[in-house]
Amino acid sequence: MTAKVLWTTGGGSGMGAAGAVAAARDGWTVVLSGRRVDRLEQVAGTIRAAGGTADVLPVDVADADAVRVARDTVLERHGRLDGLLLAAGLNTPRRRWDDQSLDQVRAVLDTNLTAVVTVVDAALPALRATGGVVVVVSSYAGWSFQPGAGVAYSASKTALGSVVRTLNQQEAQHGVRATHLCPGDVATDFLDQRPVVPDADARARMLQPEDVGRTVAFVLGAAPHVRIDELVLSPVAQH
Repeated sequence: MTAKVLWTTGGGSGMGAAGAVAAARDGWTVVLSGRRVDRLEQVAGTIRAAGGTADVLPVDVADADAVRVARDTVLERHGRLDGLLLAAGLNTPRRRWDDQSLDQVRAVLDTNLTAVVTVVDAALPALRATGGVVVVVSSYAGWSFQPGAGVAYSASKTALGSVVRTLNQQEAQHGVRATHLCPGDVATDFLDQRPVVPDADARARMLQPEDVGRTVAFVLGAAPHVRIDELVLSPVAQH
């Protein structure tokens, strides 16, 4: 049997990397995309060392033309596409109305929202052919208003809920399923973008990337007739 193929954005670190590793452990062929080739290669090496199959495909998801070329490359190399794990994300320490810049707002919206739509749009014909599954890594801030998340970040993650709902409503006839995955605080390098960076003790009480990875694997492993519309993951300790 040909292994199912998962294309992961933001695959070089954090939740994208953890989800890719967990999926590969379950037998998926994983295509890792992002801008930092060295980080992608490290994740691919981890997957291969454990007996999994990984392919590195650098791409800037904010570049629609590059995304379409990458989609074609995935299909040329692997002949199919069964899933997307969309985990590329961005925030900025300057995230309030009184200190944000519009350039930063656009960058956050482009990465967190527009890039997700761009990748899904490019991949959708292939996903229709396989009845594919899409896991959109959003945020607790996309499920419940979080004052500290910032203007652009909150708006972008909240909008992802609508992206997932429209995808599920309009593409169910093709067997395409999407999940709005909303983790709370996760101890990744993404925390370095906060105005006040959490210390090691705070990070130890948070969700770990592997927790999210196992959740991604659960969603990807659901039967084709099962759709997990939204899933919220929270650490027991709240900050």
